[in-house]
Amino acid sequence: MRTIGMKRALAGVAIAAFAMNAQAAHAASATGQAKAKILRQIQLTAGSPLDFGTIISGSTASTVAMTAAGTRTCGSGLSCPGTGTAGSFDIQGTNGAVVTVSGDSSVTLNGSISGTMTAALTYSANTVTLGASGGNFQVGGTLNVGANQASGDYAGTYNVTVNYQ
Repeated sequence: MRTIGMKRALAGVAIAAFAMNAQAAHAASATGQAKAKILRQIQLTAGSPLDFGTIISGSTASTVAMTAAGTRTCGSGLSCPGTGTAGSFDIQGTNGAVVTVSGDSSVTLNGSISGTMTAALTYSANTVTLGASGGNFQVGGTLNVGANQASGDYAGTYNVTVNYQ
């Protein structure tokens, strides 16, 4: 009886060994890849300010528009001697990368003596593809000038953000 039990045990071990070898014969392996792309940190620098220029107010409310391309239009009842400029921003980052441009939709200008004016802002681009020397975009807007607007120097700030797409 002992011999039969021993033979059965050896047969079981042999079958298990064949089963292990059978699994190993069906095994496969592969090599995976890991990747990363590093982008330069974006640097955004304000260039020229959005300047609606000199405005002589009239007895009725009107607007002064400055396109992102730098063309100024003086509304009815206003006089606009001289010139103005569109705002500009320079972007530095990874060559060939695309950045999205977003920012405030309006800005409030506060007078040095009294009064305020509001301008709706426009941006020359929603996205910018960066070149070897970076990229840029311009900001224009439409300034609401009140009837007999209080004299003085008016200024305000607005926020602009660029992010990699």
